[in-house]
Amino acid sequence: MSLFERFLTLWVALCIVAGVVLGHLFAPAFHLIAAAEVAHVNLPVAGLIWLMIIPMLMKIDFAALGQVRRHWRGVAVTLGVNWLVKPFSMALLAWVFIGGVFRPYLPPAQIDSYIAGLILLAAAPCTAMVFVWSNLTEGEPHFTLSQVAVNDAIMVVAFAPIVGLLLGLSSITIPWQTLLLSVGLYIVAPVVIAQLVRRALLARGGDALAGALRAIGPLSLTALLATLVLLFGFQGDQILAQPLVIALLAVPILVQVYFNAGLAYLLNRLTGEAHCVAAPSALIGASNFFELAVAAAISLFGLQSGAALATVVGVLIEVPVMLTIVAIANRSKGWYERGQAVARLAGRTSPGGPA
Repeated sequence: MSLFERFLTLWVALCIVAGVVLGHLFAPAFHLIAAAEVAHVNLPVAGLIWLMIIPMLMKIDFAALGQVRRHWRGVAVTLGVNWLVKPFSMALLAWVFIGGVFRPYLPPAQIDSYIAGLILLAAAPCTAMVFVWSNLTEGEPHFTLSQVAVNDAIMVVAFAPIVGLLLGLSSITIPWQTLLLSVGLYIVAPVVIAQLVRRALLARGGDALAGALRAIGPLSLTALLATLVLLFGFQGDQILAQPLVIALLAVPILVQVYFNAGLAYLLNRLTGEAHCVAAPSALIGASNFFELAVAAAISLFGLQSGAALATVVGVLIEVPVMLTIVAIANRSKGWYERGQAVARLAGRTSPGGPA
């Protein structure tokens, strides 16, 4: 991890402070930015979000989809956790904690919006940061690459239906036109642009792509931080009035992250996958594509919404939480490899084989 990525939580915290202060001192300027909308899409924020997402998607090689069968058990586990468990478990946790246990301590008008933000966060599996987490666990790089490519391909068609279903079950009115516009604007268009740029760079050689990714990598996180300054510039008064909101929103996110990571890790052990596949599988199953979640929350509910705030809490805790999962996966490697299914398949296949 770069120094910038390692201290992402610190930068996010500083952006929270900066946003609150600037929003209080320069309220008219923030209101002017909020008014720059077309079809419920805030243009300044949309530009920043493209700067966030496109550099990350340029790292994805969809040709890796052909490698899926090499580690089909790990891929199946991760897809099951990402798309059949994760969004629904988060919705359940949001209903229990935000709609129930914590309801007396939260602004009543924002309850549904907080739940919506948590659902949006869980419906978007992580992409680029997964490569960092996988590397820290000595994860199998071909599995990580192919798994991320599969998730991105599924996300293009599955994100809107899952979000629509869960928001409907939560009795939250969803503007389908805006949701579909968000999918097109923040998933389909960035994927197409990123892959076209990637191919153009690869035509000039692998070094051209690597150099471009190094150059624009910091731009992605810088755009994220700038977006957070805007978000907290609009929400500063609400946060100062109720500082416990962020802590309470973090609870269902933390429970969901550790639950899904543990589930993926154990299922891989039961099916006999190697540890170098199980560790990144657990990390992919737990982490979120928070850039997309923030973008969708802003488009659907607005810059000043509880949904936008809930997705930002996911950004705030992402790095420290994922690093704890990395540490658990690394320290439990010996225990993992003593599993009967793992040991049996390891005896039949070489480390570089299909197990």
